[in-house]
Amino acid sequence: MTIAAIILAAGRGTRFGREPKMLAAFEGKPLVTRVAEAALESEAEPVIVVVGHEAQAVSAALAGLRVTIVENAHYREGLSTSLKAGFAALPEEAEAAAILLGDMPQIGTALLDWLLKAWRSSGFPSALVPTFQGRRGHPAILSKDLAPAIARLTGDTGAGKLLRPLADVVEIERGDPAVSRDADTPQELAALAAQASTIPVRTAE
Repeated sequence: MTIAAIILAAGRGTRFGREPKMLAAFEGKPLVTRVAEAALESEAEPVIVVVGHEAQAVSAALAGLRVTIVENAHYREGLSTSLKAGFAALPEEAEAAAILLGDMPQIGTALLDWLLKAWRSSGFPSALVPTFQGRRGHPAILSKDLAPAIARLTGDTGAGKLLRPLADVVEIERGDPAVSRDADTPQELAALAAQASTIPVRTAE
């Protein structure tokens, strides 16, 4: 059973300043490159990257990587448009997709593989969402069965609103703060780079 990875990297990142957020360096690599490499080393297949703002430059940062780049011409209309573009690009054989945010560079391969395995072992629910200390985070695993509902999303909203009324959404506590750490500003990115988690991160089982 194939589970794809969709990396949302199209937003303008207006709080980040002049530099395109997806190209900001984290441990010597652009954010988007860091996230894409982690996904490529996982069991997810294929890895789809949705670009929009500074699409040419962001795509160039992915040169040489085995990713499928999807350009979202409507990225200014909000996050929903990128989620829709990514889901529309899923291959027929994909049963689900892991939704990764391009500004969460601490999401590693082991964590992603652990979530893919958890989705399968949970009976292929509509969604599986990691939590940290009871709060939902990313990446979520979304069943391809949600494609029609995702296609109806509008505005600057992700899948969270869509998942609230569903009965078969599985929340799973990972004990890893990375699932809730993103970087909306250069200061937040610097804090992520300086952070050393005090919580041991378990390897995929």
